[in-house]
Amino acid sequence: MIDALNRLVDEIEAHLGEKLDLEKLAANAGTTEYHLRRMFSSLAGMPVAEYIRRRRMTTAATDVVGSTDGLLTIAVRYGYGSTEAFGRAFHAVHGARPGDVRRNGGPLRSQPHLRFRLTIEGSIPMDARIITEPTLRLVGHAVRVPLIYEGINPHIEAHIASLPAGEHARLTSLNDAEPTGLLQITDDVEQDATEGSELTYLHGVSVGHTTPVPEDLDAIEVPQGNWVVFRTSGAHPKALQDAWAASATDWFPSNPWRLRPGPSIVAILDRAEDLSTATCELWMPVERG
Repeated sequence: MIDALNRLVDEIEAHLGEKLDLEKLAANAGTTEYHLRRMFSSLAGMPVAEYIRRRRMTTAATDVVGSTDGLLTIAVRYGYGSTEAFGRAFHAVHGARPGDVRRNGGPLRSQPHLRFRLTIEGSIPMDARIITEPTLRLVGHAVRVPLIYEGINPHIEAHIASLPAGEHARLTSLNDAEPTGLLQITDDVEQDATEGSELTYLHGVSVGHTTPVPEDLDAIEVPQGNWVVFRTSGAHPKALQDAWAASATDWFPSNPWRLRPGPSIVAILDRAEDLSTATCELWMPVERG
């Protein structure tokens, strides 16, 4: 996977003005576009599309400042059909418009050429198991919220706080299938999701296919497949976020599995009253690599 990511970075660099066929690149590396994008985002801290935009604008800034080429010529060189579209992308990266930078020489914000390196020392053991589950039926209260990569998501907190008294007990009474307990489910996350982009959050439980479900609850059905389940314990949600990062840096490169499309599920098994610490299971949908 590390080699595949570095080949991807090299392809981006060699074809900054062109649209990359990520599906073909992933297939040549023996993986899927979905897994390649998710691993890139986890390790680079940004989606592939955002990295491409930053690299394009870093290189384009050199042309804007150091050449006499017209702005339209430069825009087309980097894959933009108009100076307006190029200007918006340029401003988003550098905080200034191309014309202003050409006159003043700056400000400029550079995106270095990424290079992925991995050292697996095994100093942090990962408590994981692979299971196969039939079609999951997840029910509860869904809401669209912005994606936040670090810390507690206040929009999710507000959604949970808005549930009526006794709702957790009602949901728990419906739970008769794996994963057990109250679940925090994130779904509809875009492959190149940037912070602030929307996802679906479902606060609910897993139920069997013959379990009667109240009409006021939302539902997500997930096809049968394999899951990797990581158990975490410690500060919440930091322990969960650390486990997600470690899955990309340690677990997936060391095991013959890759992510497949589907929701991620957090089952809270035990928790402090103020939720400052918790023991959880993180469920991630996978398939053989």
